[in-house]
Amino acid sequence: MGEQALQRRRVGTLFEELCRIPSVSRSERALADRVSAELRSLGLEVTEDDAGTRIGGDAGNLLTRIPAARDGAPTVLLCAHMDTVPLAAPLEPELRDGVWENAGEGILGADNKAAVAMLLVLARHLHAEGSPVELELLFTVGEEISLAGSRAFDASALRARFGYVFDHASPIGEVIVASPTHYRLQAEFLGCAAHAGLEPERGRSAIVAAARAITAMPPGRVDEQSTFNIGTVEGGGAINVVPDRCTIVGEARSLDAVRAGELAAVFVDACQAAANLPDVDVDVDVTAEVTFTGYRHDERNAAVRAALAALERCGHDARTVASGGGSDANNLILQGIDVVNVANGTEFAHRPDERVSARALDEMFDVALALLEAAAG
Repeated sequence: MGEQALQRRRVGTLFEELCRIPSVSRSERALADRVSAELRSLGLEVTEDDAGTRIGGDAGNLLTRIPAARDGAPTVLLCAHMDTVPLAAPLEPELRDGVWENAGEGILGADNKAAVAMLLVLARHLHAEGSPVELELLFTVGEEISLAGSRAFDASALRARFGYVFDHASPIGEVIVASPTHYRLQAEFLGCAAHAGLEPERGRSAIVAAARAITAMPPGRVDEQSTFNIGTVEGGGAINVVPDRCTIVGEARSLDAVRAGELAAVFVDACQAAANLPDVDVDVDVTAEVTFTGYRHDERNAAVRAALAALERCGHDARTVASGGGSDANNLILQGIDVVNVANGTEFAHRPDERVSARALDEMFDVALALLEAAAG
């Protein structure tokens, strides 16, 4: 068995191990320690920043470098995130008919441990065989909470001026050339509590106000470039009390930054209007903040062209797409690093039936090697 084939086999083995390590956002310590140990076993230096402290977590972003086998080679960044969305079931990865899934009704963690495992095996391969570029590997925290870890990362620590993120749950071959601007939206309605059976007239329901506001907001996909969602509603304490508090949290995102701002304004206006209705009459505190900024690559971009060439070389149907999702690429681009997000072949991210095929893990490894060779040229 050749060296590359041997390393491909290791990706699946390491992926299973990493999936068994819980790493929900802000609780990535155990996985960060495993990633660091794997890299240090190769004699690589690993630095950890203070992002954990800054975002209220227990681990920071990890950065390591692998030197190039020749002088004058470019420096390239490859990035993946260590955290996952919250768990709904124990982590029991199993391989069924060539596809990795969770045996329980919960996420597998392929988002983004498929990429983490691949990059760790890639590091081992390049350490043994030599790297065509100087390679920087960045493993971030808090990606699933509005890209908090990469927002806290200081990109001046990087030597690379361009690179790739492997964080899009779609078929290998897709190169993401556009990503949305994202707003986090929150409103806290403050009413007046009263006994619901004895004197409901004295109460002012915060939940009713929130409901009126939500019904005035656009649901789901607003247009081809934009989406809107209310994700959580919390309020009340007992069925016999008119609720005096209710908080709603949502998001607006659009490939058009102006449109994203307009949708955020719709949220603010709807909340204020509902609070002021004569039969409601509550107070409301509303916030709308940009959590990450969108981007759009020119398809003539050198990093995009290199990605397409690498994918074609590996036999994939290479194509560019726009995405409604964000990734660490958004924040790295904002700091001046020309980063391209590349699909990693995972499926159904954030869902109980999340999965990734063993073939996709192998192919990601091959694509990453081809990307570095294309970048070197």
